[in-house]
Amino acid sequence: MHILKGVGVSPGVVSGRAVILNQREHVLRYHIAAKRVAHELERLEASRTRARQQLSDIRASVLDRRGREMASIFDAQLVMLDDPMLVPRAAGIIRDQAVNAEWAIERVFQEYGALFDEIADPYLRERKGDFGDVVGRLEMNLRPGLATPVDRLRELDEASVLVADELTPSLAAQVDWSRVRGFATDAGSRTYHTAILARSLDVPAVVGLHDASRIIQPGQLVVIDGGAGEVIVEPGEEILERASRHSDDRAPARPERQQPGLAATADGVRIRLDANIEFPDDLASARYAGAEGIGLYRSEFLLTGAWRADEPAQADENQQYDIYRRMLEGMAPGPVTVRTFDVDEDQLARPLPDGWAADGGRAGRQGLRGLRLSLTRPELFLVQLRALLRAARHGSLRILFPFVSGVEQLRAARRLIEEASADLAARGEQVPRVPVGVMIEIPAAAYTADLIAREVDFLTIGTNDLIQYCLAVDRADSRVSQLYEPLHPAILRMTIMVRRAAVRQRIPVSLCGEMASDPALLALLVGFGLTDFSMTPAAIPQARRILRDFRSDDLRALARRVARLPTAQEIERELETLMASTRSA
Repeated sequence: MHILKGVGVSPGVVSGRAVILNQREHVLRYHIAAKRVAHELERLEASRTRARQQLSDIRASVLDRRGREMASIFDAQLVMLDDPMLVPRAAGIIRDQAVNAEWAIERVFQEYGALFDEIADPYLRERKGDFGDVVGRLEMNLRPGLATPVDRLRELDEASVLVADELTPSLAAQVDWSRVRGFATDAGSRTYHTAILARSLDVPAVVGLHDASRIIQPGQLVVIDGGAGEVIVEPGEEILERASRHSDDRAPARPERQQPGLAATADGVRIRLDANIEFPDDLASARYAGAEGIGLYRSEFLLTGAWRADEPAQADENQQYDIYRRMLEGMAPGPVTVRTFDVDEDQLARPLPDGWAADGGRAGRQGLRGLRLSLTRPELFLVQLRALLRAARHGSLRILFPFVSGVEQLRAARRLIEEASADLAARGEQVPRVPVGVMIEIPAAAYTADLIAREVDFLTIGTNDLIQYCLAVDRADSRVSQLYEPLHPAILRMTIMVRRAAVRQRIPVSLCGEMASDPALLALLVGFGLTDFSMTPAAIPQARRILRDFRSDDLRALARRVARLPTAQEIERELETLMASTRSA
């Protein structure tokens, strides 16, 4: 028996014979004659046309079965498919280098895949998987007649588990999960789009295993424990029996519309559950899940999705205003918290709207990012601020500043809000007062949260980056990614510190990130006194159910025990005991 440890992203225990899938096959490069260049360009465009139809079909299927939130993954892929960085760039390589279309597409992936690797924001960095999914589909369509992975998986004649180097969202959306009981991948984390799909589909999954597809051999008996984050190769009878019991208990997941009632613990302590969204169209999923508001809208997606480089600056402001207004009206009377652009220099240097090119040399991407970068581009930041202030008349808006390390940056940003307000007043527009908050995601901000809290209307704890910077861990680096540990005592102590700072100033504090989406961690955080959370919409129904299982005094007692424990492993065992008590009840 051999146990591989990874990141459990979707709970459940299943067993089956291993099917091994290697997605990134080697692509041959060969020179083509000048007279064949036109033919190769036609092949490339035909591949894109076919890919567009395929992705549209997949999106329609996912929309019908899983709702708008999951379908939006493929909206993003359709945008990528038409991005000038992809097919037009590959066409240029074919013309300039006289090479085959397969190699040209692969070369584009290598070029821009490296840019994704350099992005500081972990969530955005992992969108490289979606980009690779689109590239792989184009390459597949350039080789018509070859069996696709989906075709091969349909030929399975027994229940199996899938072990892959990576599993793309489009493939995961097409797999028959009655035949494939669960999956394990070398790549990925909890914010991996495929992981989000797995939770929606109720498919047990473990990711971030690094070399499972090399270690596990086809046909070996494997148990996947998505709760424990373990893959057990050639398990004993006792483990197989446990997996069989769990498999029998599993039922097909069917999304249910959640009533927008209030979440609460068993003894009536009120808990607020908001949604994190990436696109305006995600509002429907948030409301469907029963979210009370939008706790985080990642506005930087407007940089690649909503704007176009050939539009004048004023259109940029108007287009942003229209998007923010529609979100506020769509979520009313619930609040919408918009995080101002959280990009780094590398992202800003790419082909973006007119005037958005970064100038000068490159600094460290972890240094010049978020609000810091916005303050160095005041003319661009003012465009966003004016659009937000104009939209505030249409609902309950809150502005959230990311990547703040001190009060000086906050004061500078507030001065720009005043300037934007003055600009609008000069146009004759009324400007309502808008609450302003800070995302606490750098240790410096956490340690000075008491000072920051005096000058804002609310605080939001951004756990994804806070964990990364506090523990000095890059989740994309396989050598240290296992050290990314939400239950590290330092992370829990920082969370408590920020919450106390907010309470002393009598301002709201919420927690946003993958910690809020994990039921066990959510229960612990409630024990620490947090009552406002923002999470992916798909996690909200489960959060409501789990909160009803616990009394707040029991969770406070749990938090006191956990606060004395010195290691993440001991804390995790305490939480496993807690969750086991709910399953046996």
